[in-house]
Amino acid sequence: MKAIIAATILGIVLMFTGLFVKDKKSVVSIAIVAMLALFGVSIWEYSTADPTAPQELFNNLLRIDNYALWFNMLMAGCTFLYVLLMGKRFISVGNHVAEYFTLISFILCGIFLLTSYNNLLMLFIGIEIMSIPQYILAGSDKRNLKSNEASLKYFLMGAFTTGILLMGITLLYGATGSFYITSFTFLQSTTLNPLALAGIIFVLIAFAFKVSAAPMHMWTPDVYDGSPTVFTAFMSTIVKAGAFVGFLRLFHISFGSLSDHWMMLVAIITAATLLVGNVTAVFQQSVKRMLAYSSIAQAGFMLFAVASVNATAWQGMTIYAVAYTVATIGMFAVLVKMKDYTYDGFNGLAKKEPALAFFTTIFLLSLAGIPLTGGFMAKYFVLNAAVQAGGMLWLVIFALLMAAISVYYYFRVIIAMYFKTGDAELNHEVTAADKILLGITCALVILIGVAPQLFIG
Repeated sequence: MKAIIAATILGIVLMFTGLFVKDKKSVVSIAIVAMLALFGVSIWEYSTADPTAPQELFNNLLRIDNYALWFNMLMAGCTFLYVLLMGKRFISVGNHVAEYFTLISFILCGIFLLTSYNNLLMLFIGIEIMSIPQYILAGSDKRNLKSNEASLKYFLMGAFTTGILLMGITLLYGATGSFYITSFTFLQSTTLNPLALAGIIFVLIAFAFKVSAAPMHMWTPDVYDGSPTVFTAFMSTIVKAGAFVGFLRLFHISFGSLSDHWMMLVAIITAATLLVGNVTAVFQQSVKRMLAYSSIAQAGFMLFAVASVNATAWQGMTIYAVAYTVATIGMFAVLVKMKDYTYDGFNGLAKKEPALAFFTTIFLLSLAGIPLTGGFMAKYFVLNAAVQAGGMLWLVIFALLMAAISVYYYFRVIIAMYFKTGDAELNHEVTAADKILLGITCALVILIGVAPQLFIG
């Protein structure tokens, strides 16, 4: 609860900062301190909580357990890293720098609610608090028509999906007479109410949109490509991880005993997501758009945690969220420095900026799932959860095949940097501070790969 309150208060403070502090660099510095404070509050809340007695707040609308506190702490830490790497680039987006940080703080508040809701109404509120600021961030570059288009498309699709989610919640309430996810009557029954099954399917469709799973992924490439790059990095990582934990919480706690009814549907969505994300990414010429399709493919792997109702799935979700977030934020931190986002724009980068090329290579190796990186351990955990769940060996084999395909489009960037001639142009100078921060990010990627138990909690 402390993290939720802190995120809200810091968002309000940052909002008023924009009124009284006119120097944009000072606003960025204040935002960095604010995110560090939020990270500190998250650590404090986790370290002082009783792991055996979850907090039940507001008539049990929220149930904050040890997993929620640990995940909140990790996401707050990832956001702090994101602001350190990308904060200065906010200045180039528009004039409302403080408001951008405010929206990010409010998004974190929504994510914290999604990790601890115990009632479908709180689920709805958490998703809306997380989603609405994203629509604004997507269209924050007023001078760019693609940004305006991305915002409008995201808003319209999001509003439509909200209706689907509300329909699912309504059907579940009609079938069970309760909004509390731990007290649904069908958990104790031997036969499933068709109304409840319809509600589960509607909620599944809504969550599939939020995590950009096929075939509800059509908005993702255009929105991620049109949004300012600094905000794409946040929307495709921390926001997606938060949505996935909300997804996992509902389907494991509420519908876990009914997994035989919905597991195959989730498996089919997982296969479609892996296929669409990886195959389409192969044909992209823009690295930013490739990363958008890559995020769809990565969502396919995270869906394994949803489909596998066991403890390993929760561990896998944690590792995958952190490994994918850190590597992708690092990759976008490199991308915002490039003048040309195409593969040719990376030609010869290794000769011009060897440190930047090395960091990029580590991030791409992690996204591809190469051993000794966080991405490898993340894929191992979620696939291991699927094997333990049983009945999905065919899907695990298919996922490994898709992972092999992903190596192709990730390595295209590495080949361009090291084996092609060219003069890669940069938008911004790579300072010593940039190299230190990117080096720390790389170290985190490798640390997750060699010591994943440190991040399981």
